[in-house]
Amino acid sequence: MVNPTKQQNFKKLQTLLNELPWYVEEYINHKLRKLSTASLFNYCHDYKIFFNWMISEQLWTGSIKDVPLERLEKLTVLEMEGFLNFLHYQLNNKELTVNRKLSALKSLFNYLQNIAETPDLQPYINRNVMAKIEFNEIKETMETRANKMEGKILLGDEYEQFRLFVAREYGELNKDNKKILNFYQLNKERDTAIISLILGSGLRLSELVGLDLDDIDFSKYCARVIRKGNKEQFVYFSQIAMDDLQEYLSIRTAKYQVDKNLKALFVAAPMGPKGKSRRLTARSVEKLVEKYAAAFGKPALSVHKLRHSFATRYHAEINDVPKLRRQLGHSSIQTTMIYTHIRNDDLKLAVDKMDMPKEQ
Repeated sequence: MVNPTKQQNFKKLQTLLNELPWYVEEYINHKLRKLSTASLFNYCHDYKIFFNWMISEQLWTGSIKDVPLERLEKLTVLEMEGFLNFLHYQLNNKELTVNRKLSALKSLFNYLQNIAETPDLQPYINRNVMAKIEFNEIKETMETRANKMEGKILLGDEYEQFRLFVAREYGELNKDNKKILNFYQLNKERDTAIISLILGSGLRLSELVGLDLDDIDFSKYCARVIRKGNKEQFVYFSQIAMDDLQEYLSIRTAKYQVDKNLKALFVAAPMGPKGKSRRLTARSVEKLVEKYAAAFGKPALSVHKLRHSFATRYHAEINDVPKLRRQLGHSSIQTTMIYTHIRNDDLKLAVDKMDMPKEQ
């Protein structure tokens, strides 16, 4: 299965790598089999910030691409603390964000010192200043993180309320605005299917937009996705998600003038007189969720928060962390454990019984 989002991220990554030193590209190629292209793109973005800072502080007078390994080897602890202060006080990065950027740099420097080798089997750098820099201490507990998340996700009756809002009530709310109403009526089946599928499966955004028609198993209520680390997995989804998906598929070809060769599950309408329908982008999905969330009265909702909403409900109803971990595609069970700290005691049915009667 060709994942267009993954291809797009890879192209963006290559474009950014062209601005960075050769050894960064070598490191990224080393990591390609282990991390997603989206994660590596974020790494490179952090490296660009770092190298630009070096130039602004006159720690290097040439271009970013020409920063030599020898200059990295001579960076001092005091200089690196200056970079961290720059992130915190000038870029207003929070401690978690600073730690993420610090982690990216630590990983790069570790590669240069302990993994990469010259032709005569010597390390690229002998001195690693990043090994002397400590992470910010984060005192926030998992329970605190869970409590913060709790106010930003759907709980209890809100799952079906939000779905019904997308399926019907948003149109009623905007019935006097012809432009908004027409756009909504064109896309309501598609948008409802998207919301239902996330709330009924916990799919990631990249997994959702990468789906093709033949990735859906209608008999087993599951979708074939490529998860982080290029792992293929079949992810189950709910009955209501299936119902909404089939309703969307019944109008997909006619409403979106879909070419028979376009295999993308979720598509956007043609643009212009000679335009063709095309795969819906990740940003388009983010925007449609933001639109409905703001109108629903929960502007903090996002695609990722909908995924959190599914996970919270799943755990409350099934209380099986290993199964939830597999459903979400988490590499570490610690990531999944946060959902055990979210209070959602009013939910009693298992995921197969999550469905409420569909509106007539």
